[in-house]
Amino acid sequence: MPARCRLSRWLRGSLRRLLFVCARNRLRSPTAEAIFASLEGIEAISAGTAPDAECQVSLDLIEWADEIYVMEPRQKKLLLKRFGAAVQGKSIVSLGTPDRYTYMQPELVALLKAKLTHVLDRV
Repeated sequence: MPARCRLSRWLRGSLRRLLFVCARNRLRSPTAEAIFASLEGIEAISAGTAPDAECQVSLDLIEWADEIYVMEPRQKKLLLKRFGAAVQGKSIVSLGTPDRYTYMQPELVALLKAKLTHVLDRV
Protein backbone atom coordinates (compact mmCIF):
# COMPACT_ATOMS: atom_id res chain seq x y z
CA MET A 1 0.00 0.00 0.00
CA PRO A 2 1.46 3.41 -0.95
CA ALA A 3 2.42 5.58 2.02
CA ARG A 4 -0.22 8.15 1.18
CA CYS A 5 -2.94 5.49 1.45
CA ARG A 6 -2.15 4.76 5.07
CA LEU A 7 -4.47 6.13 7.69
CA SER A 8 -3.08 8.09 10.57
CA ARG A 9 -3.52 6.54 13.97
CA TRP A 10 -3.25 9.87 15.77
CA LEU A 11 -5.81 10.97 18.26
CA ARG A 12 -8.74 12.52 16.48
CA GLY A 13 -8.68 15.88 18.25
CA SER A 14 -10.31 18.59 16.18
CA LEU A 15 -9.03 17.43 12.79
CA ARG A 16 -11.58 17.14 10.02
CA ARG A 17 -10.93 14.08 7.89
CA LEU A 18 -11.65 14.50 4.20
CA LEU A 19 -11.67 11.66 1.67
CA PHE A 20 -11.44 12.60 -2.01
CA VAL A 21 -12.46 9.94 -4.52
CA CYS A 22 -12.10 9.66 -8.29
CA ALA A 23 -11.79 6.63 -10.57
CA ARG A 24 -8.08 5.77 -10.69
CA ASN A 25 -6.63 8.04 -8.00
CA ARG A 26 -4.01 9.46 -10.28
CA LEU A 27 -5.04 13.03 -11.14
CA ARG A 28 -8.16 14.63 -9.66
CA SER A 29 -8.42 13.18 -6.16
CA PRO A 30 -4.64 13.36 -5.49
CA THR A 31 -4.80 17.03 -6.53
CA ALA A 32 -7.60 17.65 -4.02
CA GLU A 33 -5.62 15.77 -1.37
CA ALA A 34 -2.54 17.90 -2.04
CA ILE A 35 -4.54 21.13 -1.78
CA PHE A 36 -6.33 20.29 1.45
CA ALA A 37 -3.78 18.15 3.31
CA SER A 38 -1.58 21.18 3.85
CA LEU A 39 -4.32 23.12 5.66
CA GLU A 40 -4.28 23.31 9.43
CA GLY A 41 -7.05 21.33 11.07
CA ILE A 42 -7.58 19.03 8.08
CA GLU A 43 -6.39 15.56 7.25
CA ALA A 44 -6.96 14.56 3.63
CA ILE A 45 -6.56 11.29 1.78
CA SER A 46 -7.50 10.36 -1.76
CA ALA A 47 -8.57 7.06 -3.26
CA GLY A 48 -10.01 5.58 -6.42
CA THR A 49 -12.89 3.27 -7.21
CA ALA A 50 -11.23 1.31 -10.03
CA PRO A 51 -9.45 -1.99 -9.38
CA ASP A 52 -6.21 -0.46 -10.73
CA ALA A 53 -6.43 2.71 -8.62
CA GLU A 54 -3.19 3.88 -7.02
CA CYS A 55 -4.96 3.72 -3.64
CA GLN A 56 -8.25 1.87 -3.81
CA VAL A 57 -11.13 3.08 -1.66
CA SER A 58 -11.71 0.73 1.26
CA LEU A 59 -14.01 0.26 4.23
CA ASP A 60 -11.24 1.59 6.49
CA LEU A 61 -11.08 4.82 4.47
CA ILE A 62 -14.87 5.20 4.49
CA GLU A 63 -15.02 4.71 8.25
CA TRP A 64 -12.07 7.09 8.77
CA ALA A 65 -13.61 9.98 6.80
CA ASP A 66 -15.82 12.68 8.25
CA GLU A 67 -16.65 14.01 4.79
CA ILE A 68 -16.39 12.30 1.40
CA TYR A 69 -16.03 14.19 -1.87
CA VAL A 70 -16.35 12.33 -5.17
CA MET A 71 -15.45 13.81 -8.52
CA GLU A 72 -18.44 12.39 -10.42
CA PRO A 73 -21.95 11.15 -9.51
CA ARG A 74 -21.10 7.61 -10.63
CA GLN A 75 -18.50 7.36 -7.86
CA LYS A 76 -21.10 8.30 -5.27
CA LYS A 77 -23.41 5.58 -6.60
CA LEU A 78 -20.57 3.07 -6.47
CA LEU A 79 -19.71 3.97 -2.85
CA LEU A 80 -23.36 3.64 -1.82
CA LYS A 81 -23.58 0.25 -3.54
CA ARG A 82 -20.23 -1.11 -2.36
CA PHE A 83 -20.19 0.20 1.22
CA GLY A 84 -23.92 0.49 2.04
CA ALA A 85 -24.30 0.81 5.80
CA ALA A 86 -20.80 2.25 6.28
CA VAL A 87 -21.69 5.39 4.30
CA GLN A 88 -25.09 5.92 5.91
CA GLY A 89 -25.09 9.23 7.74
CA LYS A 90 -21.90 10.42 6.05
CA SER A 91 -21.82 13.42 3.79
CA ILE A 92 -20.97 12.32 0.24
CA VAL A 93 -20.75 15.28 -2.13
CA SER A 94 -20.32 14.98 -5.88
CA LEU A 95 -18.15 17.80 -7.19
CA GLY A 96 -19.02 17.28 -10.86
CA THR A 97 -15.37 17.44 -11.90
CA PRO A 98 -14.79 15.74 -15.27
CA ASP A 99 -11.79 13.54 -15.96
CA ARG A 100 -9.96 15.92 -18.30
CA TYR A 101 -7.29 17.47 -16.10
CA THR A 102 -3.71 16.62 -15.24
CA TYR A 103 -2.32 16.43 -11.72
CA MET A 104 -2.16 19.91 -10.12
CA GLN A 105 -3.25 21.56 -13.38
CA PRO A 106 -3.98 25.21 -12.44
CA GLU A 107 -7.52 25.01 -13.84
CA LEU A 108 -8.23 21.90 -11.75
CA VAL A 109 -6.81 23.52 -8.61
CA ALA A 110 -8.96 26.63 -9.18
CA LEU A 111 -12.06 24.51 -9.87
CA LEU A 112 -11.62 22.39 -6.73
CA LYS A 113 -11.03 25.46 -4.56
CA ALA A 114 -14.14 27.10 -5.99
CA LYS A 115 -16.30 24.01 -5.42
CA LEU A 116 -14.94 23.54 -1.91
CA THR A 117 -14.99 27.12 -0.62
CA HIS A 118 -17.17 25.95 2.30
CA VAL A 119 -14.29 23.72 3.42
CA LEU A 120 -11.75 26.50 3.05
CA ASP A 121 -14.01 28.93 4.94
CA ARG A 122 -14.17 26.60 7.95
CA VAL A 123 -10.40 26.21 8.34
